[in-house]
Amino acid sequence: MGAALLGNRRESKMKSLLEQRLQLHVEKLASEIGERNVWRPKALYAAADYIRASWSQFGYEVHAQGYDAGGVWSENLEIEIGGSTRANEIVLAGAHYDTVKGSPGADDNASGVAALIEIARLFSDIKPERTLRLVAFVNEESPFFYFGEMGSKIYAHAARERDDDIRLMLSLEMLGCYSEEPGSQSYPPFMRWFYPDRGNFIGFVSNLKSRHALKQFAAAFAASSDFPFETLASPAIVPGVSWSDQLSFWRQGYQAVMVTDTAFYRYPHYHRASDAPWELNYTEMARVVEGLAGALTVLIKAQ
Repeated sequence: MGAALLGNRRESKMKSLLEQRLQLHVEKLASEIGERNVWRPKALYAAADYIRASWSQFGYEVHAQGYDAGGVWSENLEIEIGGSTRANEIVLAGAHYDTVKGSPGADDNASGVAALIEIARLFSDIKPERTLRLVAFVNEESPFFYFGEMGSKIYAHAARERDDDIRLMLSLEMLGCYSEEPGSQSYPPFMRWFYPDRGNFIGFVSNLKSRHALKQFAAAFAASSDFPFETLASPAIVPGVSWSDQLSFWRQGYQAVMVTDTAFYRYPHYHRASDAPWELNYTEMARVVEGLAGALTVLIKAQ
């Protein structure tokens, strides 16, 4: 009985530390650094430096993929934990660290970057069978999104040129907003009859070609966490389905899934100056990050 109680206290303390760390990262990026994009290159560089320093602190060697974007030097940042028996098979998780113009980007997407940093911390001592890559992408937002020089577009194209065997790409896109209020979740009109009206879940979204990867990832998450989730495999034309870095990997023929709190379908501060750190729910966000780490643990094992 005493040992069980001690274990529960330790678990509670660990979760509390994770919440604190996630909030610290979001506050650093969204409050201290603030809006970060090619119109504010010093802030964009400061965000990259913060990610680089955080990963280096955990003992990782950080690699940069640099390129010119509208006259501004821009960098994707990458760390890798090489696999043992199936090193050529890659599981990749990524999040963009830039923001839309005029927003400090707490949920969009300091939350995804915070998760990426803490997943790196949790995996710093593991020896996977498949290779795990974590990538912080630059320039996801306008004016680069969809047809411009997105960081993930540059990265995915290079990966295909190298013939990288990326088995699954996870795009961590807004992880911080949750609500138990009825009516807090909206959808495109034809979907609202099939999903809950409360925004208390995390969403896993793919295009139709990635539906197998979506199913595999959802099963891995369910085996690792009791946090509620919903899945959607849909044509990319549905508003929001392709609106992040997974699009770049779909275009290169890779299986990719977006992990999201559903953005503008739930979060009232989407792409606004009010997207601030105090608007996020770090307790629920920590549960999601724990679930993501657990799912990745499953996926990097040989099966």
